[in-house]
Amino acid sequence: MCTAQGVEIDADARTARLDGVELQLTAKEFDLLHMLVRNAGRVVTRDELMHEVWDTTFWTSTKTIDVHVGWLRRKLGDRAGAPRYITTVRGQGLRFELRPPD
Repeated sequence: MCTAQGVEIDADARTARLDGVELQLTAKEFDLLHMLVRNAGRVVTRDELMHEVWDTTFWTSTKTIDVHVGWLRRKLGDRAGAPRYITTVRGQGLRFELRPPD
């Protein structure tokens, strides 16, 4: 099990909870959130995400990642403009924050 900011991921059961409440996630949303929480505090590159979550090294657009991150943010109650959980690090990738912003 891995946790960060009240988000708990149980990889064996393939469940995710936010403050004890189970999140209803698609398989890809779960895989994406699992990778981000497992690497909380570290920037995960888009190449790493495409390789691990989508099992590919070939991609021509970041839209797939952006769309799935948008869905995850909504389910977490996060906002792209003022993120609490998932931060986009321009030109580098995504980071799941270890603590909310001050």
